Amino acid sequence: MHSTTVSAELGLRLVVPDRTTVPLLAGLSYTAEDPYAIRMAFHVGNDEPVEWIFARELLTVGIVRRVGDGDVQVWPARSDGERTLNISLTSPFGQALFEVPLAPLTEFLHRTYELVPAGREVDFMDLDEELTNMLWSS
Repeated sequence: MHSTTVSAELGLRLVVPDRTTVPLLAGLSYTAEDPYAIRMAFHVGNDEPVEWIFARELLTVGIVRRVGDGDVQVWPARSDGERTLNISLTSPFGQALFEVPLAPLTEFLHRTYELVPAGREVDFMDLDEELTNMLWSS
């Protein structure tokens, strides 16, 4: 049976106000049933992970140029000679800037595109179920 999910654990760094970094672990997950979204769970302390949902395309485009408006912005960078992806997140509780090593992130993204090729996302969605969910919740 062919797997419909891709997951990975990724070491990244939280950039604190004095520009030092704090290492963190994040879990990435992608499923063909939700083909436009990547879930990233940040493990901070002993509490439940903090989960953000990103558009797969946002992370992909962010590898080559700055992208995103509002709460989520992504752009390529270098940190200590290493190519990284900066992810800036803003919520009512504050703002956080993360440096993500590019190599493991691009490997994860590559696996998601092997599972669901770009432009074929709609082939993996149940549009009737999506419409029912949208109408039922209103």
